Amino acid sequence: MLDIKKIRENPEEVFNKLKLRGVDQTLFNDYVDLDRKWRDALIEVEQLKEKRNALTPKGKPSQEQLSQLKELAESVKKKQDSLLPLEESLKALALQFPNMSCDVVPEGDTEDHNVEIRKEGVLPSFDFSPLSHDELGVQCGMLDFDTAATVTGSRFVNLRGKGAALERALIGFMLDEHTLNHGYEEVLPSSIVNSRALQGTGQLPKFSDDLFKLEDTDYYLSPTAEVQLTNLFQGKVLAEEDLPISVTGYTSCFRKEAGSYGKDMKGLIRLHQFNKVELVKIVHPERSMEEWQMLLGHAESILKKLKLPYRVVELCVGDLGFGSARTVDLEVWFPSQNRYREISSCSNFLDFQSRRAMIRYKGKDTGKASFVHTLNGSGLAVGRTLAAIMEHYQDVDGSIEVPDVLKEYVRFERICKITKNL
Repeated sequence: MLDIKKIRENPEEVFNKLKLRGVDQTLFNDYVDLDRKWRDALIEVEQLKEKRNALTPKGKPSQEQLSQLKELAESVKKKQDSLLPLEESLKALALQFPNMSCDVVPEGDTEDHNVEIRKEGVLPSFDFSPLSHDELGVQCGMLDFDTAATVTGSRFVNLRGKGAALERALIGFMLDEHTLNHGYEEVLPSSIVNSRALQGTGQLPKFSDDLFKLEDTDYYLSPTAEVQLTNLFQGKVLAEEDLPISVTGYTSCFRKEAGSYGKDMKGLIRLHQFNKVELVKIVHPERSMEEWQMLLGHAESILKKLKLPYRVVELCVGDLGFGSARTVDLEVWFPSQNRYREISSCSNFLDFQSRRAMIRYKGKDTGKASFVHTLNGSGLAVGRTLAAIMEHYQDVDGSIEVPDVLKEYVRFERICKITKNL
């Protein structure tokens, strides 16, 4: 949620920023007009209260004074009641505004305008035609799409045998890396969240069509552990000396992928359910960008230890997520597609989420409560990491070598092609 003071003081400047994010002039004007109407009504309430106080006698009131005071009290209540629908309408409009981008974010409307910052690692060179991860997964008995389609439907997968073990190993490796080496506290949250939590991190109301809602409840299947981990601090006033707070957690994530029909229908790239290890930081505003760079480095460390080549890409204004002020994507190389694919988005939300979820800190010197900044990133998307490993570590005979850092987590070093169906 945006700072209303900024809108009131510099409406034109704020709108010029929001216009880059696709906000309509009429919507913005409606919000400004409604805010003005609300403030005028609030002033009227205060004026009526002052008039009532001035008429209140020190001694016993006369019948005439009682009548006047009763009339004023009724006017105050009526005017206060009129504030409630205005406040609800203001909040509903405010929740539709995306965050304003940082000044350093490149201009542009689509991912074609994103800016490559650097590349890391060496692209593989095969002396045979590399298979895609879905082809490898089926022939090695790791990925079972057919039974998943029977039990559930399309865009689901059953990981089997060594495929299931390798996914589990990846989750353990990522969590160990972030907790033991990067100082994050591990959290194992529920997979179900309520609308208030989703609103706090910006998924609602904007992305309601992409969420799985449980019928006749206020419960949703979580689209990302960003929701649970950030909302651990919902409504809290933290001590300044406790910042930064770093938490990580593994969860399954659930998304309808509305509007993406026909895209990446094969393999692990775009499923309705997938596993992810999430990183969230609650930080002091003055250290916001520094902590964000650290979080990015923590996500990168996973790719480096797995020896997967990747690139770092700064998203343009038009490609930013709804709540993000600045985002850098990590994209891993997929040999079969001859292209990089996103495997982590590391975002700085500034105080956008903390205003929605009411997460503040109390200054140790001032005692004043101020909004924290929130950061998050995937550390990493487990299924996409597994897919990249399968493609990079494949051999000419169709087998897949296990990366060195994962061998201690599993009891095998190679996954071989099977000769019979499951």
